[in-house]
Amino acid sequence: MKSSNPVFARSAEFNGRGGAAAKTASDPSQWQVDLTGEGNPTHTAAGTGRMTIETVVEKTAITLGVLVVAAAVTWFLIGDVAADQASLNRAMAFAFGGAMIGFGLAMVNSFKKVISPGLVLAYAAVEGVFVGAFSKVISTYVGDPTIVFQAVLATMVAFGGTLAAYKFFNIQVTDKFRKVMMIAMFSFVGVMLVNMVLSLTGVLESGGLRGFNTLGLVVSAIAVVLAVFMLILDFDYVEKGIAAGAPERESWRAAFGLTVTLVWLYIEILRILAILRGD
Repeated sequence: MKSSNPVFARSAEFNGRGGAAAKTASDPSQWQVDLTGEGNPTHTAAGTGRMTIETVVEKTAITLGVLVVAAAVTWFLIGDVAADQASLNRAMAFAFGGAMIGFGLAMVNSFKKVISPGLVLAYAAVEGVFVGAFSKVISTYVGDPTIVFQAVLATMVAFGGTLAAYKFFNIQVTDKFRKVMMIAMFSFVGVMLVNMVLSLTGVLESGGLRGFNTLGLVVSAIAVVLAVFMLILDFDYVEKGIAAGAPERESWRAAFGLTVTLVWLYIEILRILAILRGD
Protein backbone atom coordinates (compact mmCIF):
# COMPACT_ATOMS: atom_id res chain seq x y z
CA MET A 1 0.00 0.00 0.00
CA LYS A 2 1.46 3.32 -1.07
CA SER A 3 2.27 5.75 1.72
CA SER A 4 0.98 9.32 1.58
CA ASN A 5 3.50 10.50 4.16
CA PRO A 6 6.27 12.42 2.33
CA VAL A 7 8.82 11.12 4.85
CA PHE A 8 8.17 7.52 3.79
CA ALA A 9 6.72 7.89 0.29
CA ARG A 10 10.15 7.79 -1.42
CA SER A 11 10.96 4.38 0.06
CA ALA A 12 9.83 1.27 -1.80
CA GLU A 13 9.88 -0.76 1.39
CA PHE A 14 7.50 1.59 3.19
CA ASN A 15 5.09 1.37 0.28
CA GLY A 16 4.80 -2.39 0.24
CA ARG A 17 7.05 -2.80 -2.81
CA GLY A 18 9.89 -4.54 -0.99
CA GLY A 19 11.15 -8.02 -1.67
CA ALA A 20 10.27 -11.09 0.36
CA ALA A 21 8.15 -9.53 3.09
CA ALA A 22 8.01 -10.81 6.58
CA LYS A 23 4.25 -10.52 7.01
CA THR A 24 4.19 -11.57 10.63
CA ALA A 25 4.81 -7.95 11.66
CA SER A 26 1.38 -6.85 10.43
CA ASP A 27 -0.05 -7.44 13.91
CA PRO A 28 1.06 -4.80 16.44
CA SER A 29 0.71 -7.36 19.22
CA GLN A 30 3.81 -9.05 17.80
CA TRP A 31 5.98 -6.06 18.67
CA GLN A 32 8.34 -7.69 21.17
CA VAL A 33 12.06 -8.22 21.59
CA ASP A 34 13.25 -11.66 20.48
CA LEU A 35 16.05 -12.49 22.90
CA THR A 36 16.78 -15.83 21.27
CA GLY A 37 17.29 -14.52 17.76
CA GLU A 38 14.78 -17.11 16.51
CA GLY A 39 11.11 -17.10 15.61
CA ASN A 40 9.61 -13.88 14.27
CA PRO A 41 11.91 -12.72 11.41
CA THR A 42 11.02 -9.07 12.04
CA HIS A 43 12.87 -9.15 15.34
CA THR A 44 16.17 -10.67 14.30
CA ALA A 45 19.49 -9.90 15.89
CA ALA A 46 21.40 -6.74 15.00
CA GLY A 47 23.59 -6.88 11.94
CA THR A 48 21.27 -9.07 9.86
CA GLY A 49 20.68 -6.23 7.39
CA ARG A 50 16.93 -5.93 7.98
CA MET A 51 15.01 -3.24 9.78
CA THR A 52 13.52 -4.37 13.08
CA ILE A 53 11.84 -2.71 16.02
CA GLU A 54 15.20 -2.82 17.77
CA THR A 55 17.03 -0.98 14.98
CA VAL A 56 14.27 1.64 14.74
CA VAL A 57 14.46 2.25 18.50
CA GLU A 58 18.26 2.44 18.31
CA LYS A 59 18.36 4.96 15.45
CA THR A 60 15.56 7.02 16.99
CA ALA A 61 17.42 7.16 20.30
CA ILE A 62 20.58 8.36 18.52
CA THR A 63 18.68 11.01 16.56
CA LEU A 64 16.83 12.30 19.61
CA GLY A 65 20.07 12.20 21.61
CA VAL A 66 21.77 14.51 19.11
CA LEU A 67 18.75 16.81 19.20
CA VAL A 68 18.71 16.99 23.00
CA VAL A 69 22.46 17.69 23.21
CA ALA A 70 22.18 20.45 20.60
CA ALA A 71 19.20 21.94 22.45
CA ALA A 72 21.05 21.89 25.79
CA VAL A 73 24.19 23.50 24.32
CA THR A 74 22.08 26.20 22.64
CA TRP A 75 20.21 26.86 25.89
CA PHE A 76 23.42 27.58 27.79
CA LEU A 77 25.09 29.51 24.96
CA ILE A 78 22.20 31.96 24.72
CA GLY A 79 22.66 33.31 28.23
CA ASP A 80 20.18 35.22 30.38
CA VAL A 81 17.43 36.34 28.01
CA ALA A 82 15.52 38.23 30.70
CA ALA A 83 18.45 40.44 31.70
CA ASP A 84 20.27 40.94 28.41
CA GLN A 85 18.82 42.23 25.15
CA ALA A 86 21.79 40.76 23.26
CA SER A 87 20.89 37.32 24.65
CA LEU A 88 17.29 37.75 23.53
CA ASN A 89 18.41 38.76 20.04
CA ARG A 90 20.72 35.75 19.96
CA ALA A 91 17.90 33.45 21.05
CA MET A 92 15.56 34.79 18.38
CA ALA A 93 18.27 34.41 15.72
CA PHE A 94 18.98 30.82 16.77
CA ALA A 95 15.27 30.00 16.82
CA PHE A 96 14.54 31.52 13.42
CA GLY A 97 17.72 30.17 11.80
CA GLY A 98 17.23 26.71 13.27
CA ALA A 99 13.62 26.63 12.11
CA MET A 100 14.43 27.68 8.55
CA ILE A 101 17.47 25.43 8.09
CA GLY A 102 15.67 22.58 9.84
CA PHE A 103 12.72 22.97 7.48
CA GLY A 104 15.06 22.81 4.49
CA LEU A 105 16.80 19.68 5.78
CA ALA A 106 13.41 18.15 6.56
CA MET A 107 12.33 18.64 2.95
CA VAL A 108 15.57 17.10 1.66
CA ASN A 109 15.23 14.09 3.95
CA SER A 110 11.54 13.70 3.15
CA PHE A 111 12.01 13.53 -0.61
CA LYS A 112 15.41 11.84 -0.75
CA LYS A 113 15.01 8.37 -2.24
CA VAL A 114 18.02 6.87 -0.43
CA ILE A 115 18.06 8.00 3.17
CA SER A 116 21.27 9.56 4.45
CA PRO A 117 22.09 9.04 8.16
CA GLY A 118 24.33 12.11 8.05
CA LEU A 119 21.50 14.34 6.86
CA VAL A 120 19.14 12.88 9.45
CA LEU A 121 21.64 13.69 12.22
CA ALA A 122 22.26 17.13 10.70
CA TYR A 123 18.51 17.77 10.86
CA ALA A 124 18.46 16.63 14.48
CA ALA A 125 21.33 18.98 15.39
CA VAL A 126 19.82 22.01 13.64
CA GLU A 127 16.36 21.28 15.01
CA GLY A 128 17.95 20.97 18.44
CA VAL A 129 19.23 24.54 18.08
CA PHE A 130 15.70 25.68 17.27
CA VAL A 131 14.16 23.71 20.15
CA GLY A 132 16.75 25.00 22.63
CA ALA A 133 16.32 28.64 21.61
CA PHE A 134 12.53 28.47 21.41
CA SER A 135 12.33 26.76 24.79
CA LYS A 136 14.58 29.42 26.31
CA VAL A 137 12.39 32.23 25.02
CA ILE A 138 9.17 30.56 26.15
CA SER A 139 10.48 29.71 29.61
CA THR A 140 11.58 33.33 30.02
CA TYR A 141 8.18 34.57 28.85
CA VAL A 142 6.48 32.40 31.47
CA GLY A 143 9.13 33.03 34.09
CA ASP A 144 9.56 29.36 34.99
CA PRO A 145 12.16 27.08 33.34
CA THR A 146 10.37 23.99 34.68
CA ILE A 147 7.75 24.48 31.96
CA VAL A 148 10.24 22.89 29.56
CA PHE A 149 10.46 19.74 31.69
CA GLN A 150 6.67 19.65 31.90
CA ALA A 151 6.38 19.86 28.11
CA VAL A 152 8.97 17.10 27.64
CA LEU A 153 7.13 14.88 30.13
CA ALA A 154 3.78 15.56 28.45
CA THR A 155 5.29 14.71 25.06
CA MET A 156 6.63 11.41 26.40
CA VAL A 157 3.24 10.58 27.92
CA ALA A 158 1.47 11.42 24.65
CA PHE A 159 3.92 9.26 22.69
CA GLY A 160 3.63 6.33 25.09
CA GLY A 161 -0.13 6.58 25.29
CA THR A 162 -0.49 6.71 21.51
CA LEU A 163 1.81 3.71 21.03
CA ALA A 164 -0.05 1.75 23.73
CA ALA A 165 -3.41 2.53 22.12
CA TYR A 166 -2.08 1.58 18.68
CA LYS A 167 -0.70 -1.70 19.97
CA PHE A 168 -3.32 -2.92 22.43
CA PHE A 169 -6.40 -1.68 20.58
CA ASN A 170 -4.95 -2.90 17.28
CA ILE A 171 -5.73 0.38 15.48
CA GLN A 172 -5.99 -0.15 11.74
CA VAL A 173 -4.96 2.68 9.42
CA THR A 174 -7.36 2.69 6.49
CA ASP A 175 -6.90 4.43 3.14
CA LYS A 176 -9.66 6.89 4.03
CA PHE A 177 -8.04 7.77 7.37
CA ARG A 178 -4.67 8.23 5.67
CA LYS A 179 -6.10 10.52 2.98
CA VAL A 180 -8.06 12.60 5.47
CA MET A 181 -4.97 13.02 7.64
CA MET A 182 -2.80 14.06 4.72
CA ILE A 183 -5.36 16.63 3.58
CA ALA A 184 -5.68 17.97 7.13
CA MET A 185 -1.92 18.04 7.60
CA PHE A 186 -1.10 19.90 4.39
CA SER A 187 -4.02 22.29 4.95
CA PHE A 188 -2.76 23.11 8.44
CA VAL A 189 0.80 23.66 7.24
CA GLY A 190 -0.43 25.85 4.38
CA VAL A 191 -2.53 28.02 6.69
CA MET A 192 0.38 28.37 9.15
CA LEU A 193 2.76 29.42 6.37
CA VAL A 194 0.31 32.08 5.16
CA ASN A 195 -0.17 33.22 8.76
CA MET A 196 3.61 33.52 9.22
CA VAL A 197 4.03 35.62 6.08
CA LEU A 198 1.14 37.91 7.05
CA SER A 199 2.53 38.26 10.57
CA LEU A 200 6.05 39.09 9.37
CA THR A 201 4.70 41.70 6.93
CA GLY A 202 2.60 43.33 9.64
CA VAL A 203 -0.79 42.46 8.15
CA LEU A 204 -1.67 40.38 11.22
CA GLU A 205 -0.92 41.57 14.73
CA SER A 206 0.22 39.53 17.76
CA GLY A 207 1.17 36.54 15.62
CA GLY A 208 -2.27 36.03 14.14
CA LEU A 209 -3.28 32.40 14.59
CA ARG A 210 -0.03 31.71 16.46
CA GLY A 211 -0.39 34.35 19.11
CA PHE A 212 -0.22 33.58 22.82
CA ASN A 213 -3.94 34.10 23.33
CA THR A 214 -7.17 32.12 23.27
CA LEU A 215 -7.09 31.73 19.49
CA GLY A 216 -3.49 30.55 19.65
CA LEU A 217 -4.49 28.03 22.33
CA VAL A 218 -7.20 26.58 20.10
CA VAL A 219 -4.83 26.33 17.13
CA SER A 220 -2.15 24.60 19.23
CA ALA A 221 -4.75 22.17 20.61
CA ILE A 222 -5.75 21.27 17.04
CA ALA A 223 -2.07 20.83 16.19
CA VAL A 224 -1.58 18.43 19.12
CA VAL A 225 -4.48 16.29 17.89
CA LEU A 226 -3.00 16.26 14.38
CA ALA A 227 0.43 15.35 15.75
CA VAL A 228 -1.00 12.41 17.71
CA PHE A 229 -2.74 11.15 14.59
CA MET A 230 0.52 11.55 12.69
CA LEU A 231 2.20 9.35 15.31
CA ILE A 232 -0.35 6.65 14.49
CA LEU A 233 0.55 6.99 10.82
CA ASP A 234 4.25 6.82 11.72
CA PHE A 235 3.72 3.58 13.66
CA ASP A 236 1.75 2.13 10.75
CA TYR A 237 4.42 3.05 8.20
CA VAL A 238 7.20 1.59 10.36
CA GLU A 239 5.19 -1.59 10.81
CA LYS A 240 4.66 -1.92 7.07
CA GLY A 241 8.34 -1.28 6.40
CA ILE A 242 9.32 -4.11 8.76
CA ALA A 243 6.72 -6.40 7.22
CA ALA A 244 8.10 -5.64 3.75
CA GLY A 245 11.61 -6.67 4.82
CA ALA A 246 13.07 -3.17 4.52
CA PRO A 247 16.88 -2.91 4.74
CA GLU A 248 18.32 -1.72 8.04
CA ARG A 249 19.22 1.73 6.66
CA GLU A 250 15.48 2.48 6.49
CA SER A 251 15.55 2.58 10.29
CA TRP A 252 17.06 6.05 9.85
CA ARG A 253 14.05 7.12 7.79
CA ALA A 254 11.76 5.82 10.52
CA ALA A 255 13.82 7.66 13.14
CA PHE A 256 13.60 10.86 11.13
CA GLY A 257 9.83 10.61 10.72
CA LEU A 258 9.28 9.98 14.42
CA THR A 259 11.63 12.82 15.38
CA VAL A 260 9.78 15.31 13.16
CA THR A 261 6.46 14.39 14.76
CA LEU A 262 7.81 14.41 18.32
CA VAL A 263 9.41 17.84 17.91
CA TRP A 264 6.16 19.23 16.53
CA LEU A 265 4.22 17.67 19.40
CA TYR A 266 6.64 19.11 21.97
CA ILE A 267 6.52 22.62 20.52
CA GLU A 268 2.72 22.68 20.51
CA ILE A 269 2.47 21.35 24.07
CA LEU A 270 5.01 23.95 25.21
CA ARG A 271 2.95 26.68 23.56
CA ILE A 272 -0.23 25.45 25.28
CA LEU A 273 1.45 25.43 28.69
CA ALA A 274 2.86 28.91 28.09
CA ILE A 275 -0.54 30.30 27.09
CA LEU A 276 -2.25 28.73 30.09
CA ARG A 277 0.37 30.11 32.48
CA GLY A 278 1.01 33.45 30.80
CA ASP A 279 -0.31 36.70 32.19
